[in-house]
Amino acid sequence: MSGEESFSKKLMMAAAMLLFRSHRKPGVKGWELKHRLGRNYIKIIDALNSHLKSLGLEVKTALEEGEDLDKARFYITMARPLMLSDIVTAGWSIDEVAALAVTLSILVSRGGKAPVKDVLEVLETKFPKWKAEAHLERAIRRGYIDKGEDDVLTLGWRAKVELDQKELLTSMLEARPSEQSGEESQEE
Repeated sequence: MSGEESFSKKLMMAAAMLLFRSHRKPGVKGWELKHRLGRNYIKIIDALNSHLKSLGLEVKTALEEGEDLDKARFYITMARPLMLSDIVTAGWSIDEVAALAVTLSILVSRGGKAPVKDVLEVLETKFPKWKAEAHLERAIRRGYIDKGEDDVLTLGWRAKVELDQKELLTSMLEARPSEQSGEESQEE
């Protein structure tokens, strides 16, 4: 087998490893890629990333502070943020998106963690208690939020990979109430 055929085979193997879920969490650890693809696995991932760009996808790496690439987790995600119409088509309701955005904003603004009670208190200003709890549970199931035993919420694996935290906070800070709600408050 020539070098080009071998590289092509490794490229297909990397795509299969990253696209098909084989663990509880999606993605693949760096050491797994290194074991299957060889020690130059980063070059293969870079080449795969180039191919995926044409499909609107990219390989992202979730690297904890102080970790090396062998311990990092590699994922395939969308290369650009989804439009609201795309999110709704994917099965999300506007309420779910809003609840998730608020929850993630609270967590990001507090250094990545907050008590469940605090988050629910904010969500319950816009949703009934049962609905706020349901939105929070769905976000936990989808991997955007983790809930610890001590009832503290933290950013989940998906939020770490898919979320631009700086962009989220900027968007939330720039958000303004609609003119209609401003007119109502002036009438009161």
